[in-house]
Amino acid sequence: MSAPISVVIPTLNSAKGLPATLLSLMEGLDAGLICEVVVSDGGSMDASCPIATAWGAEIVIGAASRGVQLRRGVAVTRGAWVMVLHADTILQEGWAEQVKACMQKGPLCFSLAFRAKGFAARWVAAWANLRSDLFGLPYGDQGLLLRRSDYERAGGYPDQPLMEDVALVRALKLKIHRLPAYAFTRADKYQKQGWLRRGAKNLGLLLRYFLGANPEDLARRYQKP
Repeated sequence: MSAPISVVIPTLNSAKGLPATLLSLMEGLDAGLICEVVVSDGGSMDASCPIATAWGAEIVIGAASRGVQLRRGVAVTRGAWVMVLHADTILQEGWAEQVKACMQKGPLCFSLAFRAKGFAARWVAAWANLRSDLFGLPYGDQGLLLRRSDYERAGGYPDQPLMEDVALVRALKLKIHRLPAYAFTRADKYQKQGWLRRGAKNLGLLLRYFLGANPEDLARRYQKP
């Protein structure tokens, strides 16, 4: 059987974190899980594309909006499963065996952890993981692995710059199973703005999205310091 998983990574000036993300995928290749890696770039001005090419990834380039970047990336893949990762996500060693053992359960995500020390980092990650378990709402930082047939039935990623992950998960109408393996993500925005302030801001944006706010307006607020 050929490797079942196509990996899609959206990038925009992501050269700093991309090599570590790609390195963490190597065990998936060794385990016969990954058939291809597609980097969907939004017009990077740094070395994101040369780095992706050097690692053997396919590159597609277009408008810089994460929803449309992901939609564009998935469109060129061929695997029976699609795994979406952010360009600053590092998967914990041993993730491939967990994925292989749990794929029959349906859509999967990883447990969130920040690449930062301290109680605040652990607390925010714990809340995110609890939210995943209770409400079935993992964020893109946790990665998402799902069957192509489920992705297509849900209509794929919407063309929106924020909450594209929430929109897809809600459209799936399937339980997302959280794996014990961690997806380690950068904590830059939390460390600059304060963990409590940034966490409250993210929660507020999510609530406003549920109440019908325009994702483009939310994206502008998300980018503000």
